[in-house]
Amino acid sequence: MSDTVDDATTVNEATQRARYWPIPILRAVPAAVVALVITFSTNHAAGYGLLLFAGFALVEGLVLLWAGVARLPLDGRSRRTTLLQAVITLLAAVAAFAGNGLGLPAFISIIVAFAVLTGALELAQGLRARRRSPFARDWTTIGALTLLLAIAFLVTPPDYSQQLGGVEQVTGTLDASIVLVGLLGAYLAITAVFHVIAGLSHKWGTATPAVAPDGAPHA
Repeated sequence: MSDTVDDATTVNEATQRARYWPIPILRAVPAAVVALVITFSTNHAAGYGLLLFAGFALVEGLVLLWAGVARLPLDGRSRRTTLLQAVITLLAAVAAFAGNGLGLPAFISIIVAFAVLTGALELAQGLRARRRSPFARDWTTIGALTLLLAIAFLVTPPDYSQQLGGVEQVTGTLDASIVLVGLLGAYLAITAVFHVIAGLSHKWGTATPAVAPDGAPHA
């Protein structure tokens, strides 16, 4: 009886992985694109950072919406949490588009609000799903990283300014806008890599053992 339950659990987990694995890959795409744009761009103004974040959040929100509607169990709490996260992310995209001309305060406020709300939701989702979902570790990790983004933004002084020069022989000013846009890019790069690894891991873990009519797995 125990072997039958274990086999059913294995089959169910493989089925979940087979349905869900594209979601992390799709979440990685906008994160990676925006991270690359930030890395190779000389423009680190707050307004530009908001526009880039808005593009990321729009695609991220749509992917999460699809995940909640079509890729998670219809009767599960994880589905409802993912849909709420999708709505918050899409609202953050709208706010970022609308507020890109409002400078650094808007940039900080929108990113922190997004990171606190979605990070807390995804972290809680992962902690609740421990031992019940193959995606619990993914959600916990991304939720924690997103909350760390909020903390990094909150501890960076908005009036930070440092003249460059000295032994580096680099001229200019390193200010809060440059630091914070850079932090956003670093966060997106890290999460993009994690999402790709997670998605491919789930894809390679989708092989379902053949089960005989009596419930015993085929050899």
